[in-house]
Amino acid sequence: MASTRGAAGSGGTAPAIRVRDAELADLDAIMALETATFPGDAWSRDLMAAELASPHTVYVVVESGDEVVAYAGLSAPAGAGQGDIQTIAVDPTHRRLGIGTVLMQQLLGAARARGASEVFLEVRADNPGAEELYRRHGFVRIGVRPHYYQPDDVDAIVMRWEGEG
Repeated sequence: MASTRGAAGSGGTAPAIRVRDAELADLDAIMALETATFPGDAWSRDLMAAELASPHTVYVVVESGDEVVAYAGLSAPAGAGQGDIQTIAVDPTHRRLGIGTVLMQQLLGAARARGASEVFLEVRADNPGAEELYRRHGFVRIGVRPHYYQPDDVDAIVMRWEGEG
């Protein structure tokens, strides 16, 4: 699942990026992004390592040069018919360059390849930019989980994508 693309941004062209399957060797870079992006509720190193190793997940990283600048993960056991986008994180200096779109395309492609016709996710209610990204990719709001993100006490918006399996 590797590809190389230039991501267009405002005011010019972003550096070329490379999307590839994540490896356990990427754990340090992923954890640096995880703790910077989600300071109040970052996943533990052990949990992230288990996610990367699971046969039921697909994780990808985005490199710019030799630096990991984004990652994303999907849980979708083959044949289950459903998947969950677990996480997406993009380094702040690389946001609004189309990397989120590339990650969504990769995850939804992986979901389809695993036979998922529905994909779910939760997004923080205080993150309208992420919610809009998901809407652009066909996700619709199906519910709210009050006080889901702790310790910040932020609601989660539950969204669903229905595609072809």
